[in-house]
Amino acid sequence: MNSLISTNTQAILLLATPLITGRGSPAAEILTLGEYNRLARALQDAQREPADLLGPEANDILNDLQDIIDKERLSGLLERGFLLSQALDNWQTRAIWVLSRADNEYPERIKSRLKDSAPPILYGCGDSAILDTGRLAIVGSRKVDEALREYTENVGRVAAQANETVVSGGARGIDQSAMSGVLQGGGRAIGVLADSLGRQVLSRDLREYLMESQLVLISPYDPSAGFNVGHAMQRNKVIYALADAALVVSSDYGKGGTWAGAIEQLEKLHFVPIYVRSNGDNEKGLKALQDKGALVWSDPSDSESFSEAINVQVDLVKRTNKQGKFDFQEGT
Repeated sequence: MNSLISTNTQAILLLATPLITGRGSPAAEILTLGEYNRLARALQDAQREPADLLGPEANDILNDLQDIIDKERLSGLLERGFLLSQALDNWQTRAIWVLSRADNEYPERIKSRLKDSAPPILYGCGDSAILDTGRLAIVGSRKVDEALREYTENVGRVAAQANETVVSGGARGIDQSAMSGVLQGGGRAIGVLADSLGRQVLSRDLREYLMESQLVLISPYDPSAGFNVGHAMQRNKVIYALADAALVVSSDYGKGGTWAGAIEQLEKLHFVPIYVRSNGDNEKGLKALQDKGALVWSDPSDSESFSEAINVQVDLVKRTNKQGKFDFQEGT
């Protein structure tokens, strides 16, 4: 085991993550998020913690948990210590750190907003303190033209001038343009990746920003995991959870991750106010988001107006009107 992570985190890694170390890695029926949550609640009720499953009383605890999760399945997962050691060595060579929901350093915004939906494990690289500074999430489509990329980079540059941290998804298109603009402007960015963290942290384009504490990359998924549509959809919650407001620069209508994430915020989660690009009236997806309660971004052009816009957004209070949409007003 690795002493750089807590024993609680070691246990959670064994129980709830695939520990991908190569093509020859053995398959394991890891706990789903729902199963892990049930196990965590049972441990808490018994005044235990995940680390106790690696201690001398583990067998007795597993017997007590039999009605929650099959003992043999849990034992098999907990016996993957060598595989975990290999994975930790691999991550350490890439300067990847690991946090679990049991760690005090786990981002409070994610924990308080997502609750049981918060990822049991977060993998990351860069200065984790940046995670507490997220202000504007910038999201959008992967396939966009040069004009939209330039528009998004400019929003990122103005955010940098205002010393405001941008949160995005790290995918090509709008996500990468947002991060590029704020980083090249000397600002900070949080990239929430759906896949390939282990490869991204080795990128020459990003390494300098990671080392200079301008950028932190995180992922709820194994650093070696490849692209998965479901993962891309689920990480949207983490992006919004780390921000104070969100700007949708471009979106397909009725489909795709950007649309699904924005609709989820507008109709269900309500973590932050959703804004759409001001000159996007001719884009069907953005118009539809406005019809569902999204507001029009004011396009602040300097640091002062940008900070004023964000500060107003933080103070906005949401209330449901009779049509089921959401009005926004300055609140107490």
